[in-house]
Amino acid sequence: MKTDTPRPIYLKDYRPPEYLIPSVDLDIALAPHETRVRSRLKVRRNPKSGDGPAPLHLDGVQLHLDRLAIDGVALRAGDYELTEGGLVVPRPPEKAFTLDAVTLIDPDANKALSGLYRSRGIYCTQCEAEGFRRITYFLDRPDVLSRYRTRIEADIDEAGSLLSNGNLVERGNDPRRRRHYAVWKDPFPKPCYLFALVGGNLSSTASSFRTMSGRDVELRIYTEPGKEERCVWALDALKRSMRWDEERFAREYDLDVFMIVAVSDFNMGAMENKGLNIFNDRLILATPETATDFAYEAIEAVVAHEYFHNWTGNRITCRDWFQLCLKEGLTVFRDQEFSADERSATVQRIADVRQLKAHQFPEDAGPLAHPVRPGKYIEINNFYTATVYEKGAELCRMIETIVGRAGFRAGMDLFFDRHDGEAATVEDFLACFEEATGADLTQFAVWYQQAGTPELVCSFSYDAARKEAELKIEQVLKPTPGETRKRPLHIPVRLGLVAPDGSDMPLRLASGEEVAAGVLHVRKRSETHRFVDVAQRPVPSLLRGFSAPVNLTLDISDRDLEFLMQHDGDLYNRWEAAQALATRTIVEIVHTLRAGKRTGRGTAFAKALEKSIADPRLEPAYRAQLLTLPSDGDIARQIGRDVDPQAIHRARTQLLRLIGRELSPLLESLYEKMRPPGRFAPDAASAGKRALRNAALALLAARGRPEDTARVAAHYHAARNMTDQSAALGLLADVKGPERERAFEHFYDRWHDDHIVIDRWFSAQAMSSLPDAPERVRGLLRHPLFSMTNPNKVRALVGAFAMGNPLRFNNPDGQGYDLVADAVLELDGFNAAIAARLLSSFRSWRTLEVGRRRRAQRALQRIARRKGLSKDVFEIVGKTLEQD
Repeated sequence: MKTDTPRPIYLKDYRPPEYLIPSVDLDIALAPHETRVRSRLKVRRNPKSGDGPAPLHLDGVQLHLDRLAIDGVALRAGDYELTEGGLVVPRPPEKAFTLDAVTLIDPDANKALSGLYRSRGIYCTQCEAEGFRRITYFLDRPDVLSRYRTRIEADIDEAGSLLSNGNLVERGNDPRRRRHYAVWKDPFPKPCYLFALVGGNLSSTASSFRTMSGRDVELRIYTEPGKEERCVWALDALKRSMRWDEERFAREYDLDVFMIVAVSDFNMGAMENKGLNIFNDRLILATPETATDFAYEAIEAVVAHEYFHNWTGNRITCRDWFQLCLKEGLTVFRDQEFSADERSATVQRIADVRQLKAHQFPEDAGPLAHPVRPGKYIEINNFYTATVYEKGAELCRMIETIVGRAGFRAGMDLFFDRHDGEAATVEDFLACFEEATGADLTQFAVWYQQAGTPELVCSFSYDAARKEAELKIEQVLKPTPGETRKRPLHIPVRLGLVAPDGSDMPLRLASGEEVAAGVLHVRKRSETHRFVDVAQRPVPSLLRGFSAPVNLTLDISDRDLEFLMQHDGDLYNRWEAAQALATRTIVEIVHTLRAGKRTGRGTAFAKALEKSIADPRLEPAYRAQLLTLPSDGDIARQIGRDVDPQAIHRARTQLLRLIGRELSPLLESLYEKMRPPGRFAPDAASAGKRALRNAALALLAARGRPEDTARVAAHYHAARNMTDQSAALGLLADVKGPERERAFEHFYDRWHDDHIVIDRWFSAQAMSSLPDAPERVRGLLRHPLFSMTNPNKVRALVGAFAMGNPLRFNNPDGQGYDLVADAVLELDGFNAAIAARLLSSFRSWRTLEVGRRRRAQRALQRIARRKGLSKDVFEIVGKTLEQD
């Protein structure tokens, strides 16, 4: 639906539904252009909504109503009203009744990929957040829970597999008509956004899992024929996820079968529909030749995430869409914990924080800032954000820090017992931890209500005569859109005092108390903590393990940061010290370059880095993280205003080149030693060696000598797995010359028939630092393998350029802004959700220097002037320009 003046929806206006729908019976006859949906709804008044008559409002979008009846009696035109957003029955029966409807829909024409659509010959649904209303008329809201029985019918030749939620209870066929059917029954009540249907000619990879109570569950992953071998890793990840959830949270799977279907056209990464998860195929299909280590890790994490939703999202769902973090933030926390247990806990924590700082911190610092639980929205699709997901996960992690691991498990047990089969709220969630542990989370709850990233401004001093150390902490809470006054937060700060020998000193306060579990609970705007019996001057190690999603400002010297890089007992903070020192170094180089001066800054950092990574006791994956400098975006966020992306890129490149030169012997040694022996294995240890080897290769390549480019080209052509091949291709994308052209031509010739792998070819060119990147991307938009109607292609090309290439997206001539604005306007005509997500690449435009700022503003204003914008784009562009 298009509108010029959409109205916001407010959390404060929530009301229980007037009606409930305890059971739903669907009969769906699939056809490409005229799918017939017969729905039978058992409807009754909601006792929580009051007494007396009330009209029945059902949601419906782009439906053709063929028949409508109540208790078997067909309704005439005057008995109901069709509206722009659905259907109204003004005077339904006062007692429970049955509503029958027949609707017709066109799956082939559905390019929004919401509701029921057809892609590459496969019928598929996506109902979150509000897609079910595109299938039939319904109360399309998460607090209406129903038990579903679904009968699907289709041509045998067109759709040999017919899948839906629950357990298969019946199947049959009519050989004369070449038609067949399947009936699925889901015994668990669920909101309609969890409904799923798939029909197509699919192959499956099967296995089984025995639950902790001894039940055997059938596991199946469906994909296009011929891709079965690429499902092995995902199936293995599913089994490990199921076992982990039993062991960590005592959650057992509850149906007879668990199915995953991989499809190529999908707006999201995956969807947790009850018993029938639908995945973007890039997050299922993997072989060493086609998938990088990062892809293997992502598949493992996303399979776990969607499976974990069975309890945190499905069995317990959210009362309304404002509570989205209750299922998403909590489940992200659970999948992060799973990945930490499966791999390296420290490396996983670093990866999670990198993701948070790269995506959520800029969101919190810009015009799109919103609380983890927002108070209003215009289009709910716009709140599937890093704030809801990643920051929401951090809030769960802080709760665990506050109440302890055992307390967190006790609170989760109570949450599962109390709210199973219900639609819950954040308040319900927090109350379980308070009741289970006795903790007071009243102040902590402000995290869910307040936008913005807090800053902890700290100062540390040591009195040698008194053998005391003093730590002053101030909470700085900057205004965000709609919130000028902020309340102080409960912030758990895990810390250590590191002695000159690298050991941790006791944390004894002047009051005589020990700092329990090494965590200070900061609750006031300003606090001072005195530590006694501190025999020697320590170096403070604050926010260990990134115990809270805050910016930390600390008056600590370069020398102390170098010390922490080598001696901090908390390996996360050892990495954080390296990041902090690298950031300081690059920012100083930026200022020097903008002043037109030369600087030798960087040698001290390179030497400190060399000492850190030379420690063979550190696992390769961790050393690879140490060798990875803060991104251009990290540096831009630190500078904060009048940002010049070109100066940042030059400064960062200068430091990379210096490290490559200074550490050449060590890097060359690592490159040779980290060559994994034998066949490819996706395990964490092997992946870590590849990561360290490719990090060393990147730093050697940064020197820019002909022999360095030759080494990268040789690395590409010798690669026997996609991890190494893709790493080299990305490095060659930044180099002019025949090596680059040969590699890209070779990659295209090898992979042009694989729609997943070829996306890497698009992305590598989109993220190139070469000056012709915007022009090259425009040319690729016309490439026969690119399609604007396929979200994966859009993400691989336009998304990679807008989000992954700050240098060229922010070209001073405005080419990058115009390119992305054009794509947003084109996409908004048929897939508003993808258009709006792409538009968020402009979120930090106000921090740019004046020339770029003006050009970005003009591009945004051009979008805003377009008549008939979708609600999705209308909301994002309006907020992005709101301060004008």
